[in-house]
Amino acid sequence: MRLRRLLAGTVGGLGLVAATNRLLTQRAGQLRAPLGRSTEEYRWRGFDISYTEAGTPGDQDLLLLHGLNAAGSSAEFATVFDDLSSDYHVIAPDLPGFGLSDRPPLLYSPSLYVTFVTDFIRDVAEEPRVVGSSLTGAYAAMAAETADVSDLVLVCPTTTTMPGNRTWLRSLLRSPVLGNGLFNLLTSKSALRHFGTDHGLYDPSNADAEYIEYRWQTTHQPGARFAPASFVSGTLDPDVDLGTTLSELDAPVTLVWGRNATTTPLTAGQSLAAHADTELAVFDEAMLLPHVEHPEGFTDVVRDNDRADAYLVD
Repeated sequence: MRLRRLLAGTVGGLGLVAATNRLLTQRAGQLRAPLGRSTEEYRWRGFDISYTEAGTPGDQDLLLLHGLNAAGSSAEFATVFDDLSSDYHVIAPDLPGFGLSDRPPLLYSPSLYVTFVTDFIRDVAEEPRVVGSSLTGAYAAMAAETADVSDLVLVCPTTTTMPGNRTWLRSLLRSPVLGNGLFNLLTSKSALRHFGTDHGLYDPSNADAEYIEYRWQTTHQPGARFAPASFVSGTLDPDVDLGTTLSELDAPVTLVWGRNATTTPLTAGQSLAAHADTELAVFDEAMLLPHVEHPEGFTDVVRDNDRADAYLVD
């Protein structure tokens, strides 16, 4: 009798979780365009990859590659996209498994993303300047070993996001009912706000209602948990020495750091810049997303104009 009640309770609990999952997906609705413009599609190895472009096609291509996290998308560059399009032909994709791009239930890997960046540069851009954020900064550097790029601007690049390799966690998050329910807990609006202000943004007011709403909506699309499942398990961290990779590139590199970053502290940026002999731009009152909190200064650094000198350190 006890076993029967236990089984009944378990089945009932799973049913409740499944119903809640469906309700949240329905409530999220269709995801809007991340940068307020119509999007294009790039067909890549079975994926439909969504990207936004703006500016004059004859201007130099500028590729913006968003970071990987549970709520990653090209919306990360919303504060700088339009401004940069006045000088560049700006192209900002949603990476495979994120945003408006396809999100199939694959085991996402570093090689998948490095290959994507390499192919996207070859097929869509022409010797672009490349901005890469966080873990994607490492992928951009690895792609630049073979892809034709003019230079790199890497924002808090890293090869280590989640120490250790937790394949059990990836398997759990990929499971159809419990995994989806756990992912919904990890990407509730309160959780997204906590993660954003804990290590993403220095000023909590930058994580306003619109900022959180879009990130909640994108994490509640069908298939949203599969790529982040690989991220939080540590299996998206590439096994390379980033300093060595950067030092061996032909393309110039500028590193951009938030002085108050905690998960990838400024000391890591200083060490990386010294190892690779690159320029380092530092923004006060910023963490992992200085381009979100200081868009004007960040665009100065990308443009490499005279005002950028205020952020460059020896």
